[in-house]
Amino acid sequence: MIDITRATFDTDIVQASMTTPVLVDFWHPKSEQCKVIVPLLEKLEAEYAGRFILAKVDASQEQEIAQAFGVQSIPTCILMMGGKPVDGFQGAQPEDKLKEFLDKHLPPAAEPEDQAPEGDDALTEITPEMALNKLVDKLKAAPEDETARFDLVKLLMILGRDDDAKIAFAPVIAKTSLVRKFDSLKRWMDASDAMHSIAVQAINTPTIAIFDTLNTKISENKRDFESRFRKTQLLMAQQRWTEAMDELLEILMRDKTWNDDQARKTYIAILDIIEPAPVKVADGQIPPVDATVATYRRRLSSVVLS
Repeated sequence: MIDITRATFDTDIVQASMTTPVLVDFWHPKSEQCKVIVPLLEKLEAEYAGRFILAKVDASQEQEIAQAFGVQSIPTCILMMGGKPVDGFQGAQPEDKLKEFLDKHLPPAAEPEDQAPEGDDALTEITPEMALNKLVDKLKAAPEDETARFDLVKLLMILGRDDDAKIAFAPVIAKTSLVRKFDSLKRWMDASDAMHSIAVQAINTPTIAIFDTLNTKISENKRDFESRFRKTQLLMAQQRWTEAMDELLEILMRDKTWNDDQARKTYIAILDIIEPAPVKVADGQIPPVDATVATYRRRLSSVVLS
Protein backbone atom coordinates (compact mmCIF):
# COMPACT_ATOMS: atom_id res chain seq x y z
CA MET A 1 0.00 0.00 0.00
CA ILE A 2 1.23 3.47 -0.89
CA ASP A 3 -0.14 6.93 -0.07
CA ILE A 4 -0.43 9.20 -3.08
CA THR A 5 0.14 12.95 -3.29
CA ARG A 6 0.09 15.27 -6.29
CA ALA A 7 3.89 15.03 -6.44
CA THR A 8 3.91 11.22 -6.63
CA PHE A 9 0.75 10.76 -8.71
CA ASP A 10 2.44 10.37 -12.09
CA THR A 11 5.14 7.98 -10.89
CA ASP A 12 3.16 5.86 -8.43
CA ILE A 13 -0.11 5.63 -10.35
CA VAL A 14 0.22 6.46 -14.05
CA GLN A 15 3.68 5.03 -14.71
CA ALA A 16 3.31 2.14 -12.27
CA SER A 17 0.06 1.04 -13.92
CA MET A 18 1.89 0.54 -17.22
CA THR A 19 3.34 -2.69 -15.78
CA THR A 20 1.14 -3.56 -12.77
CA PRO A 21 -2.55 -2.71 -12.24
CA VAL A 22 -3.02 -0.01 -9.60
CA LEU A 23 -6.21 0.18 -7.52
CA VAL A 24 -6.64 3.79 -6.41
CA ASP A 25 -8.71 4.15 -3.23
CA PHE A 26 -10.09 7.66 -2.66
CA TRP A 27 -10.82 7.85 1.07
CA HIS A 28 -11.53 10.33 3.84
CA PRO A 29 -10.32 9.95 7.44
CA LYS A 30 -13.81 10.67 8.84
CA SER A 31 -15.70 8.26 6.55
CA GLU A 32 -17.13 5.23 8.33
CA GLN A 33 -17.35 3.32 5.05
CA CYS A 34 -13.64 3.92 4.48
CA LYS A 35 -12.90 2.38 7.87
CA VAL A 36 -14.67 -0.76 6.62
CA ILE A 37 -13.21 -1.09 3.13
CA VAL A 38 -9.58 -0.06 3.71
CA PRO A 39 -8.68 -3.10 5.86
CA LEU A 40 -10.31 -5.39 3.27
CA LEU A 41 -8.32 -3.81 0.43
CA GLU A 42 -5.09 -4.12 2.39
CA LYS A 43 -5.86 -7.78 3.10
CA LEU A 44 -6.56 -8.48 -0.58
CA GLU A 45 -3.39 -6.71 -1.70
CA ALA A 46 -1.44 -9.15 0.47
CA GLU A 47 -3.45 -12.16 -0.71
CA TYR A 48 -3.05 -11.26 -4.39
CA ALA A 49 0.71 -11.16 -3.88
CA GLY A 50 1.78 -8.51 -6.37
CA ARG A 51 -1.04 -8.89 -8.90
CA PHE A 52 -2.06 -5.29 -8.13
CA ILE A 53 -0.85 -2.26 -6.19
CA LEU A 54 -3.10 -0.53 -3.67
CA ALA A 55 -2.73 3.26 -3.75
CA LYS A 56 -4.59 5.47 -1.28
CA VAL A 57 -5.55 9.08 -1.97
CA ASP A 58 -6.83 11.20 0.93
CA ALA A 59 -9.54 13.13 -0.93
CA SER A 60 -9.68 15.76 1.82
CA GLN A 61 -6.03 16.64 1.18
CA GLU A 62 -5.62 15.85 -2.53
CA GLN A 63 -8.75 17.50 -3.92
CA GLU A 64 -7.14 18.18 -7.31
CA ILE A 65 -6.58 14.46 -7.92
CA ALA A 66 -10.10 13.61 -6.78
CA GLN A 67 -11.57 16.22 -9.12
CA ALA A 68 -9.49 14.95 -12.05
CA PHE A 69 -11.06 11.51 -11.58
CA GLY A 70 -14.55 12.93 -11.16
CA VAL A 71 -14.87 11.53 -7.63
CA GLN A 72 -18.27 12.46 -6.22
CA SER A 73 -18.55 10.21 -3.17
CA ILE A 74 -16.25 8.52 -0.69
CA PRO A 75 -14.99 5.84 -0.84
CA THR A 76 -14.43 5.55 -4.58
CA CYS A 77 -12.03 2.99 -6.04
CA ILE A 78 -10.66 3.22 -9.59
CA LEU A 79 -8.51 0.56 -11.26
CA MET A 80 -5.70 1.89 -13.46
CA MET A 81 -4.07 -0.22 -16.19
CA GLY A 82 -1.80 0.97 -18.95
CA GLY A 83 -1.91 4.51 -17.58
CA LYS A 84 -5.72 4.72 -17.94
CA PRO A 85 -8.77 4.11 -15.72
CA VAL A 86 -10.28 0.71 -16.53
CA ASP A 87 -13.19 0.43 -14.11
CA GLY A 88 -14.26 1.46 -10.66
CA PHE A 89 -16.90 1.37 -7.97
CA GLN A 90 -18.27 3.52 -5.15
CA GLY A 91 -19.05 2.70 -1.55
CA ALA A 92 -17.88 -0.06 0.76
CA GLN A 93 -18.13 -3.54 -0.78
CA PRO A 94 -18.02 -6.98 0.84
CA GLU A 95 -14.89 -9.05 0.32
CA ASP A 96 -16.45 -11.39 -2.24
CA LYS A 97 -17.54 -8.45 -4.40
CA LEU A 98 -14.07 -6.92 -4.18
CA LYS A 99 -12.53 -10.19 -5.34
CA GLU A 100 -15.06 -10.43 -8.16
CA PHE A 101 -14.13 -6.91 -9.29
CA LEU A 102 -10.38 -7.62 -9.17
CA ASP A 103 -10.57 -11.03 -10.85
CA LYS A 104 -12.49 -9.49 -13.75
CA HIS A 105 -9.50 -7.35 -14.70
CA LEU A 106 -6.28 -8.67 -13.21
CA PRO A 107 -3.95 -11.09 -15.00
CA PRO A 108 -4.44 -14.66 -13.73
CA ALA A 109 -2.39 -15.85 -10.79
CA ALA A 110 0.51 -18.21 -11.33
CA GLU A 111 -0.41 -21.87 -11.43
CA PRO A 112 -0.18 -23.78 -8.14
CA GLU A 113 3.21 -25.39 -7.61
CA ASP A 114 1.94 -28.92 -8.23
CA GLN A 115 0.52 -27.88 -11.61
CA ALA A 116 3.24 -25.51 -12.74
CA PRO A 117 5.59 -26.48 -15.57
CA GLU A 118 9.08 -27.66 -14.69
CA GLY A 119 12.07 -25.37 -14.94
CA ASP A 120 13.12 -21.92 -13.75
CA ASP A 121 9.90 -20.33 -15.01
CA ALA A 122 7.66 -22.68 -13.04
CA LEU A 123 6.34 -20.02 -10.67
CA THR A 124 6.55 -17.05 -13.03
CA GLU A 125 3.37 -14.98 -13.00
CA ILE A 126 1.77 -14.32 -16.36
CA THR A 127 2.44 -10.69 -17.25
CA PRO A 128 0.58 -8.65 -19.89
CA GLU A 129 3.66 -8.88 -22.12
CA MET A 130 3.69 -12.66 -21.82
CA ALA A 131 -0.02 -12.76 -22.68
CA LEU A 132 0.62 -10.57 -25.72
CA ASN A 133 3.42 -12.81 -26.94
CA LYS A 134 1.23 -15.88 -26.52
CA LEU A 135 -1.56 -14.31 -28.58
CA VAL A 136 0.87 -13.18 -31.29
CA ASP A 137 2.22 -16.74 -31.52
CA LYS A 138 -1.33 -18.12 -31.80
CA LEU A 139 -2.10 -15.76 -34.68
CA LYS A 140 1.13 -16.63 -36.48
CA ALA A 141 0.09 -20.27 -36.34
CA ALA A 142 -3.54 -19.56 -37.22
CA PRO A 143 -4.08 -16.09 -38.77
CA GLU A 144 -7.83 -16.78 -39.14
CA ASP A 145 -8.33 -17.35 -35.40
CA GLU A 146 -10.91 -14.60 -34.74
CA THR A 147 -10.94 -15.16 -30.98
CA ALA A 148 -7.16 -14.72 -30.72
CA ARG A 149 -7.36 -11.63 -32.93
CA PHE A 150 -10.08 -10.11 -30.73
CA ASP A 151 -8.15 -10.92 -27.53
CA LEU A 152 -4.91 -9.44 -28.91
CA VAL A 153 -6.47 -6.16 -30.04
CA LYS A 154 -8.44 -5.89 -26.79
CA LEU A 155 -5.34 -6.39 -24.64
CA LEU A 156 -3.37 -3.83 -26.64
CA MET A 157 -6.17 -1.31 -26.16
CA ILE A 158 -6.35 -2.05 -22.42
CA LEU A 159 -2.62 -1.37 -22.20
CA GLY A 160 -3.02 1.95 -24.03
CA ARG A 161 -1.13 0.79 -27.12
CA ASP A 162 -3.71 2.13 -29.55
CA ASP A 163 -1.42 2.31 -32.59
CA ASP A 164 -0.31 -1.30 -32.13
CA ALA A 165 -3.97 -2.29 -31.71
CA LYS A 166 -4.83 -0.69 -35.05
CA ILE A 167 -1.99 -2.56 -36.76
CA ALA A 168 -3.19 -5.86 -35.28
CA PHE A 169 -6.77 -5.03 -36.27
CA ALA A 170 -5.97 -4.03 -39.86
CA PRO A 171 -6.17 -7.57 -41.37
CA VAL A 172 -9.81 -7.94 -40.23
CA ILE A 173 -11.10 -4.39 -40.49
CA ALA A 174 -13.19 -5.38 -43.53
CA LYS A 175 -15.03 -7.89 -41.34
CA THR A 176 -16.47 -5.32 -38.93
CA SER A 177 -19.88 -5.49 -40.59
CA LEU A 178 -19.86 -9.29 -40.43
CA VAL A 179 -18.28 -10.12 -37.05
CA ARG A 180 -19.92 -8.38 -34.10
CA LYS A 181 -16.91 -8.50 -31.81
CA PHE A 182 -14.75 -6.85 -34.48
CA ASP A 183 -17.40 -4.14 -34.80
CA SER A 184 -17.18 -3.72 -31.01
CA LEU A 185 -13.42 -3.21 -31.17
CA LYS A 186 -13.84 -0.68 -33.97
CA ARG A 187 -16.28 1.34 -31.85
CA TRP A 188 -13.77 1.36 -29.00
CA MET A 189 -10.99 2.56 -31.31
CA ASP A 190 -13.31 5.23 -32.74
CA ALA A 191 -13.97 6.41 -29.19
CA SER A 192 -10.24 6.63 -28.52
CA ASP A 193 -9.75 8.62 -31.73
CA ALA A 194 -12.63 10.91 -30.75
CA MET A 195 -10.99 11.64 -27.41
CA HIS A 196 -7.68 12.41 -29.14
CA SER A 197 -9.49 14.73 -31.57
CA ILE A 198 -11.24 16.57 -28.74
CA ALA A 199 -7.95 16.90 -26.84
CA VAL A 200 -6.26 18.40 -29.91
CA GLN A 201 -9.08 20.90 -30.42
CA ALA A 202 -9.19 21.85 -26.72
CA ILE A 203 -5.51 22.69 -26.36
CA ASN A 204 -4.39 23.12 -22.72
CA THR A 205 -7.89 22.23 -21.51
CA PRO A 206 -7.94 19.54 -18.77
CA THR A 207 -10.09 16.50 -19.50
CA ILE A 208 -12.20 17.24 -16.45
CA ALA A 209 -13.07 20.66 -17.93
CA ILE A 210 -14.25 18.97 -21.13
CA PHE A 211 -16.47 16.68 -19.05
CA ASP A 212 -17.80 19.72 -17.17
CA THR A 213 -18.73 21.41 -20.45
CA LEU A 214 -20.57 18.32 -21.69
CA ASN A 215 -22.33 17.84 -18.35
CA THR A 216 -23.50 21.45 -18.45
CA LYS A 217 -24.97 20.97 -21.93
CA ILE A 218 -26.70 17.78 -20.82
CA SER A 219 -28.15 19.37 -17.68
CA GLU A 220 -29.58 22.17 -19.82
CA ASN A 221 -31.09 19.71 -22.32
CA LYS A 222 -31.61 16.08 -21.30
CA ARG A 223 -32.16 15.23 -24.99
CA ASP A 224 -28.83 16.58 -26.14
CA PHE A 225 -27.86 13.14 -27.38
CA GLU A 226 -24.82 14.37 -29.31
CA SER A 227 -23.26 15.63 -26.07
CA ARG A 228 -24.26 12.47 -24.24
CA PHE A 229 -22.67 10.30 -26.92
CA ARG A 230 -19.52 12.40 -26.99
CA LYS A 231 -19.29 11.99 -23.22
CA THR A 232 -19.81 8.25 -23.69
CA GLN A 233 -16.89 8.08 -26.11
CA LEU A 234 -14.64 9.92 -23.66
CA LEU A 235 -15.62 7.47 -20.93
CA MET A 236 -14.94 4.54 -23.26
CA ALA A 237 -11.53 5.94 -24.14
CA GLN A 238 -10.76 6.08 -20.42
CA GLN A 239 -12.16 2.53 -20.01
CA ARG A 240 -14.82 3.73 -17.58
CA TRP A 241 -17.23 1.15 -18.88
CA THR A 242 -20.14 1.21 -16.44
CA GLU A 243 -20.31 5.01 -16.56
CA ALA A 244 -20.36 4.86 -20.36
CA MET A 245 -23.22 2.35 -20.35
CA ASP A 246 -25.15 4.46 -17.84
CA GLU A 247 -24.92 7.40 -20.25
CA LEU A 248 -26.08 5.26 -23.17
CA LEU A 249 -29.05 4.06 -21.11
CA GLU A 250 -30.05 7.71 -20.65
CA ILE A 251 -30.21 8.03 -24.45
CA LEU A 252 -32.07 4.75 -24.91
CA MET A 253 -34.69 5.64 -22.30
CA ARG A 254 -35.53 8.72 -24.36
CA ASP A 255 -34.98 7.47 -27.92
CA LYS A 256 -34.41 3.75 -28.50
CA THR A 257 -33.38 4.16 -32.17
CA TRP A 258 -31.41 7.42 -32.01
CA ASN A 259 -28.93 7.94 -34.84
CA ASP A 260 -29.51 4.60 -36.58
CA ASP A 261 -29.43 2.62 -33.32
CA GLN A 262 -26.05 4.07 -32.35
CA ALA A 263 -26.61 3.99 -28.58
CA ARG A 264 -27.77 0.36 -28.46
CA LYS A 265 -24.99 -0.87 -30.76
CA THR A 266 -22.35 0.94 -28.70
CA TYR A 267 -23.82 -0.45 -25.47
CA ILE A 268 -23.59 -3.99 -26.85
CA ALA A 269 -20.02 -3.27 -27.98
CA ILE A 270 -19.05 -2.42 -24.40
CA LEU A 271 -20.62 -5.64 -23.13
CA ASP A 272 -18.54 -7.58 -25.69
CA ILE A 273 -15.38 -5.81 -24.55
CA ILE A 274 -15.81 -6.24 -20.81
CA GLU A 275 -17.13 -9.80 -20.86
CA PRO A 276 -14.43 -12.12 -19.45
CA ALA A 277 -13.14 -15.03 -21.53
CA PRO A 278 -15.21 -18.19 -21.02
CA VAL A 279 -14.03 -20.48 -18.24
CA LYS A 280 -13.78 -24.22 -18.81
CA VAL A 281 -16.01 -26.19 -16.46
CA ALA A 282 -16.72 -29.85 -15.95
CA ASP A 283 -19.52 -31.49 -17.92
CA GLY A 284 -22.90 -30.65 -16.47
CA GLN A 285 -21.68 -27.56 -14.64
CA ILE A 286 -22.88 -24.06 -15.50
CA PRO A 287 -20.11 -21.59 -16.39
CA PRO A 288 -19.85 -18.60 -14.04
CA VAL A 289 -21.54 -15.38 -15.16
CA ASP A 290 -19.85 -12.01 -14.73
CA ALA A 291 -22.03 -9.96 -12.38
CA THR A 292 -21.46 -6.61 -14.11
CA VAL A 293 -22.18 -7.98 -17.59
CA ALA A 294 -25.31 -9.77 -16.36
CA THR A 295 -26.61 -6.66 -14.59
CA TYR A 296 -26.12 -4.37 -17.56
CA ARG A 297 -27.63 -6.90 -19.97
CA ARG A 298 -30.77 -6.92 -17.81
CA ARG A 299 -30.83 -3.13 -17.77
CA LEU A 300 -30.55 -2.98 -21.55
CA SER A 301 -33.35 -5.50 -22.00
CA SER A 302 -35.54 -3.62 -19.53
CA VAL A 303 -35.12 -0.33 -21.41
CA VAL A 304 -35.32 -1.70 -24.95
CA LEU A 305 -38.37 -3.85 -24.25
CA SER A 306 -40.25 -1.24 -22.21
